[in-house]
Amino acid sequence: MKAAYKCLLFHCILLSVIFLCHGKDQYFSDNANPILPGSYNIPWMAGIEDFHTLSLVTIPGTHASMALHGGPEAEHQAMSLKNQLRAGIRFLDIKVFGLGDTLYIMDGVAYQHSTLKDVLDTVRAFLSEFKTEAVLIRVEPESFEKKTVNEMVQSLIGNDQNVWVQSGMPTMGQVRGKIVFLQRSTFTLGIPLIETDGKGSSKVSNVKDKDNKIMHQLNQAIVAYGGDNAVLTYTSGTGLGTFWGMLLTPKRVAEKVNPWVNQYLRQFYPNQPRPCFGIIAMDFPGIDLIQTIINLNWW
Repeated sequence: MKAAYKCLLFHCILLSVIFLCHGKDQYFSDNANPILPGSYNIPWMAGIEDFHTLSLVTIPGTHASMALHGGPEAEHQAMSLKNQLRAGIRFLDIKVFGLGDTLYIMDGVAYQHSTLKDVLDTVRAFLSEFKTEAVLIRVEPESFEKKTVNEMVQSLIGNDQNVWVQSGMPTMGQVRGKIVFLQRSTFTLGIPLIETDGKGSSKVSNVKDKDNKIMHQLNQAIVAYGGDNAVLTYTSGTGLGTFWGMLLTPKRVAEKVNPWVNQYLRQFYPNQPRPCFGIIAMDFPGIDLIQTIINLNWW
């Protein structure tokens, strides 16, 4: 009897934990290890037709993808890179600082306890398991000698045939199982990238104003998608550096903005076909928001 009671108690606790994790929609998440439902479709890109160009796919991504350390002002994500990929993230925003022959992952002055080699190794391991997928990477040099970063990245990837560094827009079939670099400014490997961000759009003093800015950016993305450039919208922001928003850390902004982004995007579900928004890069995305973005590709 006592053993049966303990077993029942254990199952009650387990169900409570599951309810806490999944009992409410997860548009924002600061959970480092989200529990994916058994039916969760990790290799979601398998459903994209091979002939589709990559610029016709709506892709969930993370802003400052490796920024897990440095305190509230510097942290933009909770999930590890491995967990982000398994949750459906297919765009990574990587900031690097070149020192010696190593590219260290940074966010401002905060070292993120990783290198670009570590990032590429993790992505390669994921793609070797899920060969239908492609992972887009933007490398942003934080160092003064930005031009040398191109050479260092090229040295890292060598002659790897599973890395796309050409400037032409590929089809989905051409990049399955591959890392796809995106070029902008001084980083010149990969597909050209354009941003919908306006000047100062990352600074947040009022969350409602931020919502309106994101809506404007996403409307720009609908117009710009499908060409020879990848189109990127950041939904992230911070109130740090502003007077009225000084308490709005990246996490607090995401906590308020992410549910709004989810609601805004879901209004397009009845459209036939649903519009393409290109890449949407977020801070602290929950798995339900990630799925909302992925599902824009189906109708």
